[in-house]
Amino acid sequence: MNILYAFLVLGVMGAMFGLVLAIASRVFAVETDERLEPIVEALPGANCGGCGYAGCAAYAQAIIDGKAEIGRCAAGGNEAAQKISAIMGVEAREMERTVALVRCRGYDRQFKGPYDGLEDCVAASKVAGRGPISCKFGCLGFGNCVKACKFGAISIQDGVAFVDREKCTGCMSCAAACPRDLIIPMPYKNEMYVSCASVAKPKISAKVCKNGCIGCRKCEDICHVGAISIHNNLAAIDYTKCVSCGLCAATCPRHIIRDVLDHETVEEFKAKLARAAELHKRELAAKAEEEKAKKAASSV
Repeated sequence: MNILYAFLVLGVMGAMFGLVLAIASRVFAVETDERLEPIVEALPGANCGGCGYAGCAAYAQAIIDGKAEIGRCAAGGNEAAQKISAIMGVEAREMERTVALVRCRGYDRQFKGPYDGLEDCVAASKVAGRGPISCKFGCLGFGNCVKACKFGAISIQDGVAFVDREKCTGCMSCAAACPRDLIIPMPYKNEMYVSCASVAKPKISAKVCKNGCIGCRKCEDICHVGAISIHNNLAAIDYTKCVSCGLCAATCPRHIIRDVLDHETVEEFKAKLARAAELHKRELAAKAEEEKAKKAASSV
């Protein structure tokens, strides 16, 4: 009988606690929007933070609350944006794919001396006067960006971070991990880029790195669409104007504009340059003829 009473007491207590929990779950229930789960499923689930939120679920909730616009998920890209737009019942906006660009080609960089500290970019940037390498703008090469990338798109090659464009989703988690702000987004469709971030005076830049920009303006002078210019001793490309002809890369004496081996063979690149040079030559000839015709017309 004692055992039976014990079972009865436990049963009654269990029923009472269950009833209390059932009532509490209804009273304190937090209503969730039925669109939340489909939006989370439309996102890649990497929780990389590239959208500016703690994770995919937080970003999905922000979209529903109207606090974030659709299309901030670089990892999901255009496909995710299209799915979320359909779920939210709004017109889909085409997203342009971007990838990370490491603005350094310091393979021939100079070191101030041996470095025996932590193999960490943040730690190294705080010693020996902003790091062990002579260029205070160059890649430290300890791989903080590699650790931050959830897609395996970055590796260290010859002591400098290198981005695999095909693996990169453009989430820019790597940029947040770089203490020197070397990593910026660039349109995937553009092949031209300036692989340097040094704004040091030309003499200093030439002294500390064989690949540093010296602001010589040769690229600016040869660009026939006005897409490249020099600001603070550093070449910059306007991607709204750039046609990826390769003339700036061909004329750069420091070879910091476009690594020809990144995307095509040397032979293919040389052929492209030859076509671009011929086009530029024809444009110059056409302009000369136009000026000649204007002078002849004005003299009549």
